[in-house]
Amino acid sequence: MTTIAVLGNGRVGGNLAAALARAGHEVTVADRTPGAAANAARTARIIVNATPGAGSLDRLAALREELRDKILVDVSNATTDGPDGLPADLIYPGSSLAEQLQEALPETRVVKTLNTMLFPVMTSPATLPQTPTAFLSGEDPQAKRTVRELLTDLGWQRKWITDLGGIQTARATEAAILFVPHVIRSTGFTPFAISIAR
Repeated sequence: MTTIAVLGNGRVGGNLAAALARAGHEVTVADRTPGAAANAARTARIIVNATPGAGSLDRLAALREELRDKILVDVSNATTDGPDGLPADLIYPGSSLAEQLQEALPETRVVKTLNTMLFPVMTSPATLPQTPTAFLSGEDPQAKRTVRELLTDLGWQRKWITDLGGIQTARATEAAILFVPHVIRSTGFTPFAISIAR
């Protein structure tokens, strides 16, 4: 059992929190109530960033002390929204939210994952007819091993998880969000994920 704080109580955060609790972890969900994120982060070993990506950097940079020596699992994508509310452009072209978070939080071990799929797939990967891929990006090997274990708790088989390397590789997975609006407009909100076929 691991103590986990999920920052964000929307569809992504709520879905992850429920699944992690079912897997036996002690989970706290922090909403936007003043002080909730700091209190949750202070007592957790692992923090999941499921806040809207456009505001994630400011929110988490303010928690630098609470996040010291913790693992931060970043599942968000920082984008501007188009007129239909779907992602339009990347906020950090030539970089990534994960890199910005790691720079702002040098004593926190940031791991990017689960950001290349619609939220239901994060906790039910086996429901897709084709095998999805979960990617890991981060500088700390032990932190990535810990996050890999969390993914297996969520139903991800180890062979479905690909470690891309350092935090800079999050640029590639975050850019995959640009597929999402086009796929949704074409086929609706049917769950899907980016997959590497081998």
